[in-house]
Amino acid sequence: MPDDWVELRSDTFTKPSPGMRRAMADADVGDDVFGEDPTVNALQERVAALFGKEAALFVSSGTMGNEVSIRSLTQPGDEVVIEEHAHIVLHEVSAPATISQVMLRPLPSNRGVLDPDALSEAIRPPTPLFAHTSLVCVENTHQASGGSVWPLDALRAVSKVAHERGCRVHLDGARIFNASIASGIAVSEFAAEVDTLSFCFSKGLGAPIGSMLVGSQAFIDRARKIRRMLGGAMRQVGVIAAGAAYALEHNVDRLAEDHARARRLAEGLAGALPGCVDRAAVETNIVYADLGDLDAVAVSGAMWERGVRIYPYGANLLRAVTHLDVDDDGIERAITEFAAAVAGA
Repeated sequence: MPDDWVELRSDTFTKPSPGMRRAMADADVGDDVFGEDPTVNALQERVAALFGKEAALFVSSGTMGNEVSIRSLTQPGDEVVIEEHAHIVLHEVSAPATISQVMLRPLPSNRGVLDPDALSEAIRPPTPLFAHTSLVCVENTHQASGGSVWPLDALRAVSKVAHERGCRVHLDGARIFNASIASGIAVSEFAAEVDTLSFCFSKGLGAPIGSMLVGSQAFIDRARKIRRMLGGAMRQVGVIAAGAAYALEHNVDRLAEDHARARRLAEGLAGALPGCVDRAAVETNIVYADLGDLDAVAVSGAMWERGVRIYPYGANLLRAVTHLDVDDDGIERAITEFAAAVAGA
C-alpha cells in the first residue's frame, strides 16, 4: 500500500503540525478539575470573548459538547426540535434519549436550514397532553448537506420563532469557522442568535483533540457539572488545549484554501463522471459525489488501492472532505484516481 496517502475521508484525520506539537509539549498545565490549568483557562476566556458570550468550557469532543448542552438545557421527557439529518440525529448513537431522556422531533429542511413556519408548527403548546418542547437544535455548517452554510437572516428568523415560543436554541457549530470564512460573517454574529454553541478544534482547524462550548455563565456552570458526570472532566488538559489554542491562532484564515480545493475537487469529479456533483452546492470543505448506479464501496476500494482514501457515505454516494493535510497535488491525484476507478467500475 502507498505510504503517501491522500486522506479525504474526513478533516478529523488531520495531524498536529510541528509547531502545534511544540506548543503542546511546552504547555503550562494544572488540574483543570480544580479550575487551575492556566492554558485551559486562557483558551476558555479567549473563546468566550471571540464568540461574544459570558463563558466557555473545554470538552473532549463535539459529541460531548452537544450532549452536555442538551442535558444542560432540557429536563427528562422534554422534546427537542431538530433538523432530520443533523449530526445529533444521525451520528451520536441515540445519546439524547439515553443521556438526557428527551425525544427528538426531526424536521425536513432546505440544505439544513429549517423553515420558521414549520418550526413554529412543530413546537408544541404547553399542555399536559404533550411533551414539552424546550429546545431547538441547528447545525452550521450542515455536514449532511455538503457543508452548507446557514444564512444569518435564516438563523435569526428561526431563533426568533424559537425564543418567542419559549424555547432555547443550541447551535452545533462543529465547523462554524468554515461557515464564517465562507460567508464573511464573524462567529460572534452567529453566536449572538443562539443561546449556546459548540464547535470543534479537531476538524479543519487541525488540532488532535478538543471542542468548546460557549454560552451564559449559568449555562457553563451547569455544563461543567454534567461534563464531570459524563466522565469528561480532565486533569492536566492544558497539553491538549495548547494544540487547540495554536489552531485558533494559525489555522482559521487558511480554511479558505480548503474551500478552494473542495471546489477544484468537485470540478474534477464532475468532469470524470458528469452529473455526480452539484458544484454550486460546494460552499465549504465537503464534497458529495452521487455515483448513480455505481457501487460506492467498489469505487472507494479501487481508489484506496491507488492511495486515495475517500468515504462511502451511502450505497452510491461518496464523501470527500478537504483539510490542511491535503495540498493541490493531492487534489489532482484524487481526481485522477477517481476517474480511473469509475472507468473501471
